[in-house]
Amino acid sequence: MADEYLPRDTLSLWWLGDPAHPQRIGDIQLVQGGRSVGLRYDAAWRSQGFALSADLPLVDELFVPTHKDTAVGALDDARPDRWGERVIRKFQPTPRLSLLEYLLFAGDDRYGALGVSLDPDIYRPWTSGPLPGFDQLEAMADAVRRVLANEPVPELQRRLVRPGASLGGARPKSLLQMDGRAWLVKFNEDDELDTPLIEYAAMTLARCAGIDVAETRPLPLPQGHAVAIGRFDRQGPWRLHAMSAHVALRAAGEVLGYPEFAQQLRRLLPAADISAWQAQWFRRMVFNILIDNTDDHEKNHALLRSPQGRWSLAPAFDVLPTAQGLGYQQLHVGEAGTESTLANALSGAAQFGLKPAAAREVVREICAVVDGWVPHFRACGVREAEIEHLARFINRQAVRRL
Repeated sequence: MADEYLPRDTLSLWWLGDPAHPQRIGDIQLVQGGRSVGLRYDAAWRSQGFALSADLPLVDELFVPTHKDTAVGALDDARPDRWGERVIRKFQPTPRLSLLEYLLFAGDDRYGALGVSLDPDIYRPWTSGPLPGFDQLEAMADAVRRVLANEPVPELQRRLVRPGASLGGARPKSLLQMDGRAWLVKFNEDDELDTPLIEYAAMTLARCAGIDVAETRPLPLPQGHAVAIGRFDRQGPWRLHAMSAHVALRAAGEVLGYPEFAQQLRRLLPAADISAWQAQWFRRMVFNILIDNTDDHEKNHALLRSPQGRWSLAPAFDVLPTAQGLGYQQLHVGEAGTESTLANALSGAAQFGLKPAAAREVVREICAVVDGWVPHFRACGVREAEIEHLARFINRQAVRRL
């Protein structure tokens, strides 16, 4: 793809569930004075496709966001995150940088199964070539360091930093190929804590607590670590449509909260799967409270749509202690609002399909696992000074109040 880009107000949106056979969904265009992006489905997609989210039914109209500076419905999840936008601003020469350009420049390896094309008739994305391999990890880390330091990045290193790889967040990240599959690789922002290694320890502790987490690997670097997260929006040759809790709750007009999303699981998932996934969702909320993961905002949770059209809860990701002891979660928890206590978590257990005794048993199980967080983190290689720092925030008595 040439570097020259001529701005246009309309691009085409494509379905890449089977990347070998892209299907045109419709047109996306700037609306609300260029502040937002809307969508109009093609007739063929309306007759044979599916609604990308509940607020995008299969009807012939231009869908416009209710809020400015967003894309409409599930299209908003195809945007690059804040780190991706930073990379685009640094690397992409363009006379305009609206939300439509951010959607385009996110490229072909963006999160989920949507694709944005310059051409209305064929899928022609803004692409960056094949993914770098594991042998280029250190060069990738150096490119990330240069972006963070606002230093020039050599042309050959620019392709190592991909802007569309993640659903949300500002932490530096990119993609690489490892063991025959794509991985999201997250890097540290500073030297105070080895945050990637702490994330690996927290994610593997969550697995011990019965939580379905994305596959996670620590990657040693000359200084500290990166952490690799296996892409869960890919299934063999298929790309899976992803919808964040943010989009699902906004489409339903619901409060951004754990109990509210539990009810969306009831509405969207197959009947036979609801009970297990609601219990899993409750388990994640309790674990986040106990380890002080107070950055559990609605874009850090998602649903995935299988090639057969079935929704399921995506594996947990971005699970790590915030180490701030704020005493509140980003999402609504229970009767006491966002308060970070087990008592508050238990107050809304019925909305997760759990009876009081069953909910308390889940809490006891997770508490027993989190009680062993120190030896677990130590076994993962987290340094003693970091463990001592985290001990002020993880598994606090104030949080465990029942």
